[in-house]
Amino acid sequence: MKIAVLGTGMVGRTIAGAFAGLGHDVVIGTRDPQATLARTEPDVMGTPPFAQWHAGNTGVGVEAFADAVSGAELIVNATNGGGSLAALSAAGTENLAGKIIMDISNPLDFSQGMPPSLNPVNTDSLGEQIQRSFPEAKVVKTLNTMNASVMVDPARVAGGDHSVFVSGNDADAKAAVTDILKGFGHRDVIDLGDITSARGAEMLLPIWLRLWGALGTGDFNFKIAR
Repeated sequence: MKIAVLGTGMVGRTIAGAFAGLGHDVVIGTRDPQATLARTEPDVMGTPPFAQWHAGNTGVGVEAFADAVSGAELIVNATNGGGSLAALSAAGTENLAGKIIMDISNPLDFSQGMPPSLNPVNTDSLGEQIQRSFPEAKVVKTLNTMNASVMVDPARVAGGDHSVFVSGNDADAKAAVTDILKGFGHRDVIDLGDITSARGAEMLLPIWLRLWGALGTGDFNFKIAR
């Protein structure tokens, strides 16, 4: 597949590298490719400069949002949740129409410091906001309940014996994303329902963050026992 991953942080890099490793044609989308590649300092999360990662992943292209998305069959939203709508708008509504947007981001609000809160929350979700803003796209919320390493290598936690969720209005889009998840090695994929069910998946983040602090590692995930 031709895949555009929007976002140059750790999540975007990890999933882009994994897709490339599976043989997909992958490009990372960013607002200003030249500026992204020119940075020499770590980002606010301490992630090394993008150019260092790209030097070891030269098969992954780097393009402006609109250029990255225009030729893509699948779009992955791995941007910071607070900037997701702006990034997708920059990609162009016409470029998103009819395409699957695999939304793996979370609407984390750091305005009051750590730990972050969620905005929106409870009566809305980032997944829903994206679907409303781009009604001709097929938004599927998934993978937001785990860290990037576990997203692409579920076996690193309990041998892969844990759960991943999908939410979306389009059954075919959810089936396509489920196939992608299984390609990464996920075995227990649970369809939560339409895109409004993304509220529940996103609201797992507060407990995820507390677990991260309590366990001292992000290498964990939720398992739905039944």
